[in-house]
Amino acid sequence: MPYLSWLTREEDIRSASQAAYRLLKEVPEHGAGDPNSENMLIQGDNLEALKALLPYYAGKVKCIYIDPPYNTKSAFEHYDDSLEHTTWLSMMVPRLELLRELLAEDGSIWVSIDDNEGHYLKVIMDEVFGRGNFVANVLWQKRTSPDARATLGAAHDHIIVHAKCVDKLKDKFNKIP
Repeated sequence: MPYLSWLTREEDIRSASQAAYRLLKEVPEHGAGDPNSENMLIQGDNLEALKALLPYYAGKVKCIYIDPPYNTKSAFEHYDDSLEHTTWLSMMVPRLELLRELLAEDGSIWVSIDDNEGHYLKVIMDEVFGRGNFVANVLWQKRTSPDARATLGAAHDHIIVHAKCVDKLKDKFNKIP
């Protein structure tokens, strides 16, 4: 199976297991709704947040959707979307490793991305989740305008879908009641 290689690859793969466990701390003044709900809003570094969720939710999450930086060199107030490519890979790999641990055996992960990193993301996800657990590359049209139809261009984005164990999930996909 092909895999991506970059300078810090091996240490990036290990970084998921080396991330420190942090305790989640409730901040009552930021709470809303039913305090007995299992819903949470976590503020902080997402690698540390994922690691903090593992003791509670490892192997229990049925569906994960993430919308990582597309790495389009755009300016956003809350995160850097202009990472050097290997830095982007270094950020994604440990997070995908932890997300895999959170997934239930019949769970799936859906990752939104565009053409800038989509093909690299597919290869990384094949490596982390197993190529045989690839479900689909869902294309969605993000704009419809005369300009989008006039020339070849980026009128669509991708949602790359993998299962933790596709055999436990394949009978559940594409079922419409």
